[in-house]
Amino acid sequence: MKKDLHPEYGPVVFRDGTAGTAFLTRSTAASRARGTVEWEDGRTYPVVDVDVSSASHPFWTGRARVLDSEGRVEKFRRRYGQRPADQQ
Repeated sequence: MKKDLHPEYGPVVFRDGTAGTAFLTRSTAASRARGTVEWEDGRTYPVVDVDVSSASHPFWTGRARVLDSEGRVEKFRRRYGQRPADQQ
């Protein structure tokens, strides 16, 4: 592998401000870090703030909204009407 070609791969804390959670993992995203944070083990790691994580995403939390409550077929029939049986 060529030297100085790939970004540094190391421990990074991802913090979700919406849910108030954080998790430590390894990533190359340390270059986007906005500061550092002291983790539970007493070490200091770069921190990346994220807008959405599995702790705040509606799909993972079970708080997903149902956008199409009546179904696509019913919506189509309401919009265009049902064809009479003799014209099918």
